[in-house]
Amino acid sequence: MDASESRIALYLDFENLAIGAREDLGGHKFNFKPIADALAERGRVIARRAYADWNMFEEFRRDLVTHQVELIEIPQRMGNTARKNAADIKMAVDALEMAFEREYVTTFVIATGDSDFTPLVHKLRELNKRVVGIGLKDSTSALLPPACDEFLFYENLDGLDLPTTSSRRRNGRRRGGRGQDQPQVQPEVEPATTADLVDLEQIVTQTLSGLQRTSDGVVLSSSLKRALLRKDPTFSEADYGFRAFGELLSTLGAREIIDISEGPARGDPEISFPEDGGQEEAAFELLGRVVAEVGKGDPVPLSGMKDQMRKVDSSFSEKAFGFGGFLQFSKAAAARRFVSMEWDDEAEDYLLTP
Repeated sequence: MDASESRIALYLDFENLAIGAREDLGGHKFNFKPIADALAERGRVIARRAYADWNMFEEFRRDLVTHQVELIEIPQRMGNTARKNAADIKMAVDALEMAFEREYVTTFVIATGDSDFTPLVHKLRELNKRVVGIGLKDSTSALLPPACDEFLFYENLDGLDLPTTSSRRRNGRRRGGRGQDQPQVQPEVEPATTADLVDLEQIVTQTLSGLQRTSDGVVLSSSLKRALLRKDPTFSEADYGFRAFGELLSTLGAREIIDISEGPARGDPEISFPEDGGQEEAAFELLGRVVAEVGKGDPVPLSGMKDQMRKVDSSFSEKAFGFGGFLQFSKAAAARRFVSMEWDDEAEDYLLTP
């Protein structure tokens, strides 16, 4: 067995998914196979459990059993007593038990949109487990996706037949209706608009800049994708019109936003900025020009330099390039030799020279 292969345990809050699919997607019948296919691409699934009162979901039994899903029976009523949240509690207890007793399980997939599972996600991550969430866009709490390492929206999974007007997501925006009277067709991946590409370029360049500053400068495609997911667990290249992350990178490479070169492993190229410039380099050059103009050859204090840059370019912000503050931006510019930067005790400030 490949020691580096992820071992996955899947837990489905089935009532949440099945009812959500029916109500949010115009009567769509929940289909487990796209979830199985998505997880097969991420590792070896060693446990599949679905929790529900199966008397309410009899029509789904055969499909789930065919996919080796263990059906956990949680009756909603015992006599005259309603068992509120019984399935949720059982599912959470079982997941934690698995985490403690099966150390080899590296990834937990929590399929639900219910925010009540957010504490479970936090606890699993505390136990050094990777957590992937799966849910319906319109029935997933806003609290749940940011808690996960990655969050997959059911509607975005390959292999689904959905109404053409069902809710579609791009850059966090929901649009469209449920399309109850629309024919069932495979949804097309919509091409990215110019605005989408501008947003995407900023997200990727910010993330790439940060990775370069916190590593030895070598950033692989896989590392970049993981960092994007850490920033936004719902990030998906499909939301920008791409069918694969490699296709997204190729497009940005063709637009000369990034450079792509062969990495140490096949299929995992090295990503960098073009040697002859890029958005970050242009900002560093602007700093160098402003320092030269303000100081006229003499050192100038760092304090107030950001305001001077905004007089030249009112849209300037170091945060657009992934820097936490202007000092960090200036140190990066000095490290790239666009300016020199030294601390002056008398001025109690950094002094910049071009």
